[in-house]
Amino acid sequence: MAAKETLGYVSRTAAIVALRKEGLSSESIARRIGIDVKTVSALECSARRWHGKAPNFVRPSAGSFPVGVRERLRPHARARDISVDALIRRLIETVAFGNLVDAVLDDAEAAA
Repeated sequence: MAAKETLGYVSRTAAIVALRKEGLSSESIARRIGIDVKTVSALECSARRWHGKAPNFVRPSAGSFPVGVRERLRPHARARDISVDALIRRLIETVAFGNLVDAVLDDAEAAA
């Protein structure tokens, strides 16, 4: 499942972790994001479980990808009503967490 960009963070989990660091209660976080308090707790638990393995929620910089790549992604981002950066994050997260690298890249012989 792809991450849902939330409040400018790459995912709901990232938003919850950041808001918790700001000292907000579970109830406040739930209201701000528009989810149930139990969902806040579940996502927080998931973040703790993945600690050290999950992405650090850092946004890629605009210069991280060539302009040509960004331009080719623009219509796909527009169709999803998200930014190109958000689309890039979703693509990378989906490939990484879905263990799809080998399916996407045709370099199995070179990687072996």
